Amino acid sequence: MDFKLLIFKNEFNESKSSWTYRFVVVDSKKSKGYPANFICMLPVKLYSGKSKSPSAFGTLFGEKGLNIAIGLLNNALKTENDVEVRNEIEKRLKLLNPKEANVVKCSQCHKSFQPRKVRRYKQYLCNECLSLKYAPKIDRKAAAKEQL
Repeated sequence: MDFKLLIFKNEFNESKSSWTYRFVVVDSKKSKGYPANFICMLPVKLYSGKSKSPSAFGTLFGEKGLNIAIGLLNNALKTENDVEVRNEIEKRLKLLNPKEANVVKCSQCHKSFQPRKVRRYKQYLCNECLSLKYAPKIDRKAAAKEQL
C-alpha cells in the first residue's frame, strides 16, 4: 500500500474568515481519483485502539499509526507550497511529537531537575537545596510550639 495525504482547505463559516483543513489518507495504488482511493481521515489527536473513542485511523493502523502519521505529514510538508497549509501541517506535527520534560538547573548546586508546578511561580531550587534552606525555619517554629 502506498499511502499519501491529501489536504483540503474549507471555509469555516461565511461570516468568519477562518479556514478548516481536512487531512485525508488515500491509497494511490487503489485508484487515481480521490473518492475511490479514500481510506480514512487523519485526526488532529491520535488515540490508540484501546482508548475510549478510537478514530478510524487508530483502529486501522494501531500502534504503527503514530509513525505513519508523522511520515505522511513530513512528506506533505515537503511537497506543499501554500504557506497556510504548511503552517497547519507544522501544528499537527507539533501535536504528534511528545513534549520534552521541562528541565531546569538549580541556582545553588547547578544540578538539573524537573520543577514542580507551584501556581505561577518558577522553582529555581532543587528539592535538596529547598530542604536545606527552609529546614531550620520549620525546626524553629516546631520548637516554639513545643515550649508553649
